[in-house]
Amino acid sequence: MTKEHTVTFLPTMNDLFNKTKQFVFKQQTSMLASSLILAGMMIVSRFAGFMRYRMLAGYFSKDELDIFFAAFRIPDLVFEVLINGALSTTFIPFFIKYEKREEQHKIISSIINTVLLVLSVTVVILAIIMPYVVPIMTPGFSQGKVIQIVFFSRILLLGQLPLLILGNFLTGMSQSKKMFIIPAVAPVVYNLAIIFSTFFFASSLHLLAPVLGVVAGAVLFLLTQIPVVRYIKFKYKLVLSHARESLQFFRTAIPRVLTIIVSQIDATVDLSLATLLGSGSYTIFYLAQHLQLLPVSIVGISVGQASLPYISELYQEKKYDALRKIVISTLLNILYMAIPAAAFFAIMRTATVRIFFGGDKFDWDATVATAITLSFFCISIPFHAMYYFVTRCYYAFFDTKTPFYTSSLAIGLNALLSVIFILGYHMPVWSLAVAFSISMSLHVILLLVLLHKKIGMYNVMYFFQEIVKMLVATFNSALITFVTVRLLDGLILDTSRTINVFILLTIGFGLFSTIYIFLSWFFGIQEAYVLSKMLPRVRLYGQKIIELYTGISESFTR
Repeated sequence: MTKEHTVTFLPTMNDLFNKTKQFVFKQQTSMLASSLILAGMMIVSRFAGFMRYRMLAGYFSKDELDIFFAAFRIPDLVFEVLINGALSTTFIPFFIKYEKREEQHKIISSIINTVLLVLSVTVVILAIIMPYVVPIMTPGFSQGKVIQIVFFSRILLLGQLPLLILGNFLTGMSQSKKMFIIPAVAPVVYNLAIIFSTFFFASSLHLLAPVLGVVAGAVLFLLTQIPVVRYIKFKYKLVLSHARESLQFFRTAIPRVLTIIVSQIDATVDLSLATLLGSGSYTIFYLAQHLQLLPVSIVGISVGQASLPYISELYQEKKYDALRKIVISTLLNILYMAIPAAAFFAIMRTATVRIFFGGDKFDWDATVATAITLSFFCISIPFHAMYYFVTRCYYAFFDTKTPFYTSSLAIGLNALLSVIFILGYHMPVWSLAVAFSISMSLHVILLLVLLHKKIGMYNVMYFFQEIVKMLVATFNSALITFVTVRLLDGLILDTSRTINVFILLTIGFGLFSTIYIFLSWFFGIQEAYVLSKMLPRVRLYGQKIIELYTGISESFTR
């Protein structure tokens, strides 16, 4: 290499590094841009997640997957309590609140250290009592299954949880600074680790392969986000000081933590009831539940996560008029995407299940049962998507008590209906989805009524008029798509082959989307213009990436 080439090579590499750094750590200036980034990365993350499930369905039977999914129940309980309870909703407002104070690093470090201390004690206790708890949670499982669940659960408790907790603290810091790219990439890396571990080691390690993949994914989840600490110049301190601020944080988090505990008890009840319905029933319920989370994540969770720092700022700056406007417009934007998503998943349920979970060991009976369960979950998708935004509105107001009270009522109703359906009427596994949809729908309606009383909303009549337009557009789109797909299925396409199922699903999605967009324009649905605002941003981000790496490659070839 000549001296001339060396001189041009080094600036090029520096340019690549600097531009990539600017793109990755860019602070977003609007909730729309933040939601767009999170939605895009959520799609990638969920796609990787379903690739993981399809991989598992191809390598393991329903009986084996019952063990794998049940092993997550106790670790997930702890994770949900600490992350969704104390961190994801309470941490960001506190980080923003103390951002300009000199002792912020000590305050935040004290909170982190306290949570890790609580986690350590909890993990040790649970690891000891695991053999006594798991049989109670899984009354329909054999002793052999219970022993395996205990073994895998202990690995997940000790190897996964601490890393995920630390990683989610970094996620909260990033989102507080309105940086969303790195936190969105981390779950993708997590899922890829499980996929590769299953693919390469399932034949030799069996179920231990994906379990170890989960631990490896947790390591990568944390490592991916470490650059955030240096960029935001956060200085971690090994202290347990600032008791007043720490106490305020945990006092604020307690109602949310209690809400999560109640919801996790409800999830455990679902596990227990599903084990009584026969082998593979919990896997069917678990996969259908996670499939309905695909549109909920892309629409609801992404908007909810992106909205919290913006709503917190508006509330703390007492800009109540702007706050009311952003609440009503965001709810309509969520419904504009969630309502048609629910309808599409309902009419294309069997094809969707086959594409995502149609592995060698996932037979036709399992496919049909999962599809039926999914169709009942679809009822709750619009409400479930709104739930993540509405609850974050309360958390931005430092009101965690109201969601706790309403969640307790809804979860109690869900558990009661589930017990009645399964033990009283001996209904199939899809009845658990019916119970969930009823309780979730009533829960969100109650939250919206209370939110309206709390802050008021602009033009409630307009809100309902827009929803009616969306429902009419969705119904017509679904009807035309359903009839068309039924004609294609069997007459033209042989759907016994997976490739034809994919073609059918693609045609259905394209037709449904085209009709829905046209009817949105025809009925004058204002939220349709969200797409027109988002598409230029998508092109802009794509153009930035292309220009960045095209310019670098051209420099190498000169």
